[in-house]
Amino acid sequence: MTTTTPVEEDGVKRRDFLYIATGGIGAVGTAMAIWPFVDQMNPSADVLALSSTEVDLGAIEVGSEITAVWQGKPVFIRHRTADEIKAANSVDLETLPDPQADTDRAVKPEWLIMVGVCTHLGCVPLKESGDFNGWFCPCHGSHYDTSGRIRKGPAPLNLAVPPYSFIDDKTVKIG
Repeated sequence: MTTTTPVEEDGVKRRDFLYIATGGIGAVGTAMAIWPFVDQMNPSADVLALSSTEVDLGAIEVGSEITAVWQGKPVFIRHRTADEIKAANSVDLETLPDPQADTDRAVKPEWLIMVGVCTHLGCVPLKESGDFNGWFCPCHGSHYDTSGRIRKGPAPLNLAVPPYSFIDDKTVKIG
């Protein structure tokens, strides 16, 4: 009886090719089956729309403030006066509960942009109020200065500064 051996082409047997092809098809099929589950973990379109907002600064006069909304939170945008900037820069950082220089809080000194939520229990502070002519939280009595830094009261931290950048002189992008 004669025996025949399988035909080999360049060292690869026919059976090896079938194993490799089956494995490749299985891997592609598994990836296609998993893709919808991975894709559903991405943020939805409405969440992405809230991730950043652009604000026109052209209508805000010196000494006034507007409130924008970013990620469902109020954001205070204040066009500060020279006196407010001077007062914020003249504060001794050693006296602050949460020491932070005004230059670290404002990219451009004339524009102060911060999240308008008290860091104590989440109330919205009142503008141009309190002992330091900044913001005052009516819920528990926290006083913030003209740079949004906590000066007196139960709040543990300064008002948060969101990530922002100036697109041009009249437009800021928050987020």
